[in-house]
This record gives sequence, structure tokens and C-alpha cells, in this order.
Amino acid sequence: MENVKPDSKILIEVVQTKMPYGKYKGTPICDLPVYYLEWLHSRGLPPGKLGMLLATAFEIKTNGLQVILNKIKQSLR
Repeated sequence: MENVKPDSKILIEVVQTKMPYGKYKGTPICDLPVYYLEWLHSRGLPPGKLGMLLATAFEIKTNGLQVILNKIKQSLR
């Protein structure tokens, strides 16, 4: 099995980037509720970097790995 490491730059962006529109405008992507990420995912995530960041948060949160984002948030304070 290949030893895969997460790209820390992307994880930092998930923590620092704020949702630019919608109900949760201004909320950091890492703080979006799972149900909202699931709803966005079911409707189709936006293209480009925003979609990639939302997909990353979706995968992390739906797989119970929120602790990764929490540690990054703490280290950036």
C-alpha cells in the first residue's frame, strides 16, 4: 500500500477560506455543517478551487476525521 500524505496547503485553505455565498456566507469551509456539505454534494459542487475545497471538507467530515481540521485550526491561532 502506498504511503499517502495529505497536502497541508489544501488543508490550510479549507480552514482559512470562507464560504463566498449562500446561507453560510462568511463561514469558514471547515465549519460548515455536514448536512450542508451533503446537500451541496448532492446538487453538484461548484467547479474550480471552491468545489475542490468543499469536496475535501465533505470527505473529511463524512469520514469522521474532523480532528484533522481542528488541529490545523489550533496550529494557525
